[in-house]
Amino acid sequence: MTYSPKRAMAELRHSISMGARGTSSPMKRDEDSSPLISDTQPVDDDDGRGRHPYKDRDRPFFSHFQYICPSIGDDANSSRISLVVVIVVALLGLVSILAIVKRVNAPYLCKKDGITLHCPHVKEAPSLWENPYSATTSWKPCAERRLGGFSDLPPENETTGYIFIHAEGGLNQQRIAICNAVAVAKIMNATLILPVLKQDQIWKDQTKFEDIFDVDHFIDYLKDDVRIVRDIPEWFTDKTELFSSIRRTVKNIPKYAPAQFYIDNVLPRIKEKKIMALKPFVDRLGYDNVPQEINRLRCRVNYHALKFLPEIEQMADLLASRMRNRTGSSNPYMALHLRFEKGMVGLSFCDFVGTREEKALMAKYREKEWPRRYKNGTHLWQLALQKRKEGRCPLEPGEVAVILRAMGYPKETQIYVASGQVYGGHNRMAPLRNMFPNLVTKEELATKQELDNFRKHVTSLAALDFLVCLKSDVFVMTHGGNFAKLIIGARRYMGHRLKSIKPDKGLMSKSFGDPYLGWATFAEDVVVTHETRTGLPEETFPNYDLWENPLTPCMCKA
Repeated sequence: MTYSPKRAMAELRHSISMGARGTSSPMKRDEDSSPLISDTQPVDDDDGRGRHPYKDRDRPFFSHFQYICPSIGDDANSSRISLVVVIVVALLGLVSILAIVKRVNAPYLCKKDGITLHCPHVKEAPSLWENPYSATTSWKPCAERRLGGFSDLPPENETTGYIFIHAEGGLNQQRIAICNAVAVAKIMNATLILPVLKQDQIWKDQTKFEDIFDVDHFIDYLKDDVRIVRDIPEWFTDKTELFSSIRRTVKNIPKYAPAQFYIDNVLPRIKEKKIMALKPFVDRLGYDNVPQEINRLRCRVNYHALKFLPEIEQMADLLASRMRNRTGSSNPYMALHLRFEKGMVGLSFCDFVGTREEKALMAKYREKEWPRRYKNGTHLWQLALQKRKEGRCPLEPGEVAVILRAMGYPKETQIYVASGQVYGGHNRMAPLRNMFPNLVTKEELATKQELDNFRKHVTSLAALDFLVCLKSDVFVMTHGGNFAKLIIGARRYMGHRLKSIKPDKGLMSKSFGDPYLGWATFAEDVVVTHETRTGLPEETFPNYDLWENPLTPCMCKA
């Protein structure tokens, strides 16, 4: 993130643990006045040198023309000359005034975070529900554009061979794996067998690709990019070998591998065996070490080729419509991705507010699930403090409520909550619900009968949450993960206008632990800190995450 004096001032406040606070914030004092600038300027030097004389200020306007033509008024000829001069000067003045007015009303170029933007002279009033228009008009999506404009793919039987992958994890991790599989097939000029959505030990789901995504659209949209087939070729009779045999599996692919790795190490084996499985395949393709056209292809898959089934899209549209009309009239709504399930809390190894009994039970749970990390437990307290200081702990529901109120969102705000079973149940959710009573989930928006059709596949329910969050006016994440970064990336790709708030958990941990911090100062710090954390355009950097920030490879200057 770029340096911000206002944010630096907010951090400076929390570096002082003791001492009195000023009645006004340092930021405001700095804006109002500066000790380096005098409030008054001398009218003139003692000797009058270096100053324009003020004695002519009140002279009548036309008297100044005597300096242009000293003989004005001597005779009739001089009168005519002076009249012409006056008319010419008046016309020049009118032209100058019109030019100034045009310049004032026209946009001008300014830079924000290193990106050139068209900015209006009059500052836009800040909005709770959308990013400033002036900051969101310089980029447009362009992943659909294909270089060349025509297909140069060989027939299926003339490609280098077939690749097969298991898309592991939850819905969003599977989505990323599918995008990467298409990109790898393109790199090696191979035919891609429709990926299998592998049953995950946590999700316990047996969803197939065709149960969640529109297969026909997927294959047809990418027909000019990659050869994709629905199933393993008939001539390959021993299909179980592809799932189990080590001779048919490429296992040594490093994380974030460059394109050249696949060409040097995987392609020869595909040419030899004709069909190879790649596993594991989580994060097995890099970002800044592959051609930009490959990254653009990944965006094309993510934002255009991968569409959910029509019934999922329609149900999500219905839920979003109900969110906007809960009060009887159209209103914006916020989507909150609340990551505070028992598994997330345990895996974080952070310390949270709770009773001694709760903490003892969580310690036993961690020792059982992650014995190598838990060890004897004596080091965990220091680890928890360090992680919270670094902003690596999930935000509690109560902390989220305080941050949102500090940003200015009123009690009446309509909030859609995308979450699993919150650790601590109703007691843990009570502070958030007290401050924002209009919290709803998909189970409260839809009838049991409406959701029954989606319950047979856990990923279908996750897809509904994904789409309702994607369509929201404001999206708020509370912890990292594929769900949040895919939502933020998609909303950026849609034009940066939609707010996607990414809380600065490190600075917030300092604020929550400062007993001398008043509400007004805290609220100001929250607003200032998050001015640039709302999904605005950000330049990419080495090892950037394509899914959260698709700016450079997948968007073009407007």
